[in-house]
Amino acid sequence: MASDRSFSDSFIDEDPKRALQELDVALGEKADNADWLCQRAYAHILLQDYNRAADDAKKAQQLQPGMAIAFLRKGIAEYHLNNISDAQQAFTAGKGLDDSIEAFETWIKRCEEVTTQNGTSTLQQTATPHIKHDWYQTESQVTVTLMVKNAKKEDVAVTFEEKELNVRMKLPSGEDYCRHIHLLHPVVPEQSTFKILSTKVEIKMKKTEAIRWEKLEGEGILPNVKHFAPSPNQYPSSSHYTRNWDKLVGDIKEEEKNEKMEGDAALNSLFQQIYSDGSDEVKRAMNKSFMESGGTVLSTNWLDVGKRKVDVNPPDDMEWKKY
Repeated sequence: MASDRSFSDSFIDEDPKRALQELDVALGEKADNADWLCQRAYAHILLQDYNRAADDAKKAQQLQPGMAIAFLRKGIAEYHLNNISDAQQAFTAGKGLDDSIEAFETWIKRCEEVTTQNGTSTLQQTATPHIKHDWYQTESQVTVTLMVKNAKKEDVAVTFEEKELNVRMKLPSGEDYCRHIHLLHPVVPEQSTFKILSTKVEIKMKKTEAIRWEKLEGEGILPNVKHFAPSPNQYPSSSHYTRNWDKLVGDIKEEEKNEKMEGDAALNSLFQQIYSDGSDEVKRAMNKSFMESGGTVLSTNWLDVGKRKVDVNPPDDMEWKKY
């Protein structure tokens, strides 16, 4: 690939998985281009592979110590790994290099809020284990799943606010896990619940409006982030943990086959199976109808949706609003 290849934020926003593949090829084994390393860190962030994001951002810093954006990427990765002290140091140093980047101030405030909420420096000194998680949505709910096997009810605490989700739990391994998410849109805390299954913790949040969420997290991540859901093939970096993630996920999937799903989870699983087994025309129909209707219509009939624009059709008890 030519050395003058440009990997803009918008290019990565559009398809972070594809961008990551192209950046891997461009960097090759030498991986000595600070700009490309910095942008690969951005792709890892969008795919929620924060360990690799931190590694790439650190390499970019070493190659080009004055690159402010590398400090931003590293800080965001460390923040999501709950290395709050390291994140704050990166944001502060980056702001000193280029205070015109407004995101530095936003992230510094978020670090200060986390420190204040916890009341001690313990969270700053201890990295929270990075467990695999995912999210999906229906017209009325947003569901977040944390892939934790055999969690105990007394060890899990989930609190909901209008635009905040906080999860704290003690893992079966004895490690403490903490996750704070600032949501893209508000939810109804009183109608949001969670349940503990043998293979995961499932969190369901009631939407206040029947709108399609473009991502899970809201203000404070990165401008114009269009993709938040992780790639199903991305796992945490082995540079910090020695768990066999392929085997773990395989075991979880096997257990999930034997677990009776219900409600939205069962419906979502059915749609995934239809899409997986469907022809190219079925997949095109499902993609087109879902995107054009804002997530309110899902059709497998390409002969029908292929020749028209699919209108928004929310449930009778909900109002559609475009943002």
